[in-house]
Amino acid sequence: MAYRTVLYEEKNRIGRITLNRPEKRNALSLELLEEMRACLRGAGKDRSAKVLIVNAAGEHFSAGHDLNEVRDGDLGDIRHLFQTCLELMMEIQRVPQPVIAEVRGIATAAGCQLVAACDLAVAGENARFATPGVRIGLFCTTPMVPLSRNVGRKRALEMLLTGRFVSAREALDFGLVNRVVPDDRLEEETGELASELARYSAETLGIGKQAFYTQIHMDDERAYRYGREVIAANAVTPDAREGISAFLEKRLPVWKEDK
Repeated sequence: MAYRTVLYEEKNRIGRITLNRPEKRNALSLELLEEMRACLRGAGKDRSAKVLIVNAAGEHFSAGHDLNEVRDGDLGDIRHLFQTCLELMMEIQRVPQPVIAEVRGIATAAGCQLVAACDLAVAGENARFATPGVRIGLFCTTPMVPLSRNVGRKRALEMLLTGRFVSAREALDFGLVNRVVPDDRLEEETGELASELARYSAETLGIGKQAFYTQIHMDDERAYRYGREVIAANAVTPDAREGISAFLEKRLPVWKEDK
């Protein structure tokens, strides 16, 4: 499917979803949110890509919501905008593939939310992150959700209450990103991480990702009981049987999607 505000390409079982509004610092307009959700949903159903990367055209990842839409909309319009954004963030969790944010330049407000919502994130060394809504009278309560689940209360509240920019190195220390790399190696390093994941069974990656998000807010005993059931069911899948056999026989596994 052709989109106006996002691009999608796939190579070597890795899909790249590119935010494509560089003239607006890739602001997350309603159209972009809808198209990106459709793109994610399509990739999740198709499963030809084993890993997905979210990156952006131009110098910046995303400046957040398109404030013209927020300023000019009535309550119903604005609620619909934020509902669509919510659905996109949940779609990132629902798709079976790991989703990696590749962050260059700024990622602010809902752009920072998008980074936090992705499963993994790689940042260029000059990337910067902020939830600055407090500075314009619009507290970043929706970016707050994945941010606070990534970086902990004190650091999340500092970002939310001050609106200050956080450097890539601080974001790494906070736990908002996994890796910081030189800007000129960002695409290469993100691609290498995606390639590492793409070597594994697509089914197993999907089982593990779903299990992670299901158990993360359970109490310990309930999480263990849930994990027990998932790992037992996983153990009798063809890919698990193949992987264990390959390990014991000292050979590389051949996953069912690669046969």
